[in-house]
Formats: sequence, structure tokens, C-alpha cells
Amino acid sequence: MRVHLCRKTARPAADEGMLDVAEGPNKPAVSRETAIPSVPPPKRHPYNQWAPDARALDLVGDKWTLLIVRDLVPGPRRFVELQRVLPGISTEQLRSRLNRMVADGLLTRQRYREVPPRVDYELTERARDLLPVVGALARWGTRWAWSPPRPDESIDIGAILRTAPGLAVPDGVEGVLEVTVMRRAGDLKRYVLTARNGRVELTERSAPEADARVAGPERAWIEALGPDASRTELEITGDHEIAEAFLDALAAGAVRDAAVA
Repeated sequence: MRVHLCRKTARPAADEGMLDVAEGPNKPAVSRETAIPSVPPPKRHPYNQWAPDARALDLVGDKWTLLIVRDLVPGPRRFVELQRVLPGISTEQLRSRLNRMVADGLLTRQRYREVPPRVDYELTERARDLLPVVGALARWGTRWAWSPPRPDESIDIGAILRTAPGLAVPDGVEGVLEVTVMRRAGDLKRYVLTARNGRVELTERSAPEADARVAGPERAWIEALGPDASRTELEITGDHEIAEAFLDALAAGAVRDAAVA
């Protein structure tokens, strides 16, 4: 293994403090960050209030920041993959926001010396600590701002599922659920929700080990996760209790019932 420090002049400011690692003759060199500042640098336009919520909003209050956190929940993504799941963001907006989030210690950036160049972005522990905030925001949106899709809104069922790690499932519910969405383009997208020790994790893959499976076309998922929370067109197999627990955590009706209780 060969390790050497990168010259700072060869990187933009957001990449300073990186290590180059080459592992074996057939493996690409990788640039990794060496440290995250304990206190992020000041924002260009801060709220200038000595209050923890104002300090938090200095870091995550910009447009797209929390959605980037949400969309990196399953694991590292490349720049082009983030563009794909955030269809409303411009290339320059995304580049600027990612650079800022790296500088703020919310993301790590890993560069692979490949052709074409490859760069992966991943949540830090600081950013993963925001997942309950993302979940709470989703619950609030479901209670106060939810409706069927508007004509100009893009539809990605995965965007809703990626809020799951910030949501709660009933005590005692543990298991693995595989979700299959048959998208309008004709392709299948699979997600795996895992509940263990009161926590929910999400990955984007198939799950032969799943305890339960829920599958349906995109229109069925819109009905299930929309205001009516109708599951009549979804196919549930395996452990129905696990499947229903996950669906309840995501459903609009469950959020409204919890608010009333």
C-alpha cells in the first residue's frame, strides 16, 4: 500500500486535507478526506444569532441541502446519480451545494483516479444525525402539505422511502422488507428496509433474505403513500405484520392518526 499527502495547490479549497491511496496494481488511486472540522466554518450569509437553531440553519437551511442528505441515505452516490434523483437542481447549484456541504463536514468526497473521473459523496456522522430531522420534516409535510402529485412535480417513490430511517416503527417490530416499484418507464426499482433495535436502515438492492415483500406499479404506490393511503393495488407477501408496520410508518393516514392521538 502506498500513501502520500496530496499537494494542496492541486485541489480546490474544499478538497484540502485529502489523502491519496493506491491499493494494488489493479486498483484505482483514491483520494479521501483526512478530517472533519469540529466546528464548521462560518457561512457567507449567516443568521448572526447566538442560538443553536440559527447555527443549525446556517448549515442546513439552504435550498437542496436536506434533500441531498435524504438522497444519500442509501449510501455513496456519484455527482450524476445525485442529479438524477434531484431533477430540479442545476449542475452549478449541485456543484456549489456539494462543495459547501463538504466544507461544512456534512459530506465526504472520495475521488477515484479513473477515466472518466469518478467522485463519490457520502454522509458523515454529523449529517446522519440529521435523519430524524428529515423524518420529522416528512411527517410535518404529510400532515400539513400533502396532496396527490401536482402536474409539474416529478415522481420518485424512492424519495419518500429514503425518509424512512428518520421515521419510527412500532416497538418490537424487527425484520427486512423488500419494496419493488414498477416504474412508468417499464423498469423495476427495488429497496430494502431493515428494522433492528428500534432503527430503520434503507438500501437500494434486492433482498433474497427478506421477511416480507411489497410490490406494485408506480400508480399503486402513489395511492398507498398519498392522502388516501389505499393499499388495494399493492401485492404483499411474507410476514404481513412487518410489511404493514413499515407502510404505516410511511402512510399519510398513520401520521394524521398519530397527530390526533
